[in-house]
Amino acid sequence: MAATNAHMSARILLTYQQWLRDAHLGMQNLLLHGLRSLLTMLGMIFGVAAVVAMLSIGAGARQKVMALIEQMGVHNLIVEAKETVEWQAHSKIRKISPGLTMEDYRVIRDNVQGIVAATPRKRMTPSKIIPKSQQDMPVVYGVNPAYQQIAGLHLLNGRFFDQGDEDRAAAVCVLGAAAKSNLFGSSNSEEQYVKVNEQWFRVIGVVSPLLSSQKEVAGAPSVDMNNNIYVPLRSAFLRLEDSYSDVRDEIDGIYLQMIDGTDLSQSAQVVRAVLESSHHGADDYSIVVPAELLAEQERTEQLFNTVMVAIASISLLVGGIGIMNIMLASILERTREIGLRRAVGARQSDIVRQFVVEATMISFAGGTVGVVFGFFISRMIAWLAGWSTIVTFSSIALAFLVSISVGLVFGIYPATKAARLDPVEAIRYE
Repeated sequence: MAATNAHMSARILLTYQQWLRDAHLGMQNLLLHGLRSLLTMLGMIFGVAAVVAMLSIGAGARQKVMALIEQMGVHNLIVEAKETVEWQAHSKIRKISPGLTMEDYRVIRDNVQGIVAATPRKRMTPSKIIPKSQQDMPVVYGVNPAYQQIAGLHLLNGRFFDQGDEDRAAAVCVLGAAAKSNLFGSSNSEEQYVKVNEQWFRVIGVVSPLLSSQKEVAGAPSVDMNNNIYVPLRSAFLRLEDSYSDVRDEIDGIYLQMIDGTDLSQSAQVVRAVLESSHHGADDYSIVVPAELLAEQERTEQLFNTVMVAIASISLLVGGIGIMNIMLASILERTREIGLRRAVGARQSDIVRQFVVEATMISFAGGTVGVVFGFFISRMIAWLAGWSTIVTFSSIALAFLVSISVGLVFGIYPATKAARLDPVEAIRYE
């Protein structure tokens, strides 16, 4: 048993020494033809860099979208009114549908099972505001106190309005992070007052910053969620006047938070059935199910990764062809060397290993430089274009693994061809 173990150890040591010697010889040959080796690596460098950069751009964009969807609430259902300020279009819709109303909200509350919290929403943009906003005009959200739980709002300071404020239609408001900055700058906003149109509201709290998108996300409007002023719903109805009240729905949104484990698709079907009945088939609303959007986004992510890798792999394929080409040329240059090695006892496997090691080293070096280059490209894109990019370990590992695999695949044929050379003819080769 001891003799067998010693024999195996000796074989492992011999194999290690052979691979180490071939790696040393390969490195010497690559350095001897430095420019040619660098040009051969370019295909690998650009291919790996393209894979890393593309996947980092895609990962950054997907992470932001998925974070926005998660912020909507994976246990929530959202009904959005499709409103228009054009009188003719409004009149046409009103002939068959009353629009989104408080009655819709009450019927949904009574007929949908598993609702934990719910609130209507009345949204409006004021015509004037004091203090004067330094940037875009804030948007007023009239909602119930339950909105804080549904939207997962966290307060930097102060409090959110409660049911007592709602019942009294109190003239109080809570500012989004951007709204606070636009109206009061860096000064303390607590116990300050904001005049919305002709009504003064006392500031009682400020919301922590939220993610926002400049584009519509799956039916949800593109609103800067940080530039909001939240007021009690009754206050919005009784104290504020909407400039477009003649062509607006009574409410423009309904938020429903469902108990954990609820079949959101089935609940959405019940909501749709209720609205179909009261709106008489008019397509003047949309139902957003963030959980379904999240699942769809994950499927899209997998498809996007596959497509991006396939596109970028074309560069790796070109790089592999370059490796094969240079290895075949190297065989012609080193025919006598191969013949001499075979004549002094080298086996075909030794010759194969020698050339495969060289091809792998080219791929390894090209892959390493390509990963660094791809990381640099992704950072440059993030800096110049303002896009969010994320270089993930999986993208680096995938690009590196593919580059090494390409080097092995395209190095095997030249190595096999070199090993099959006749030693006598190889020594006589000029």
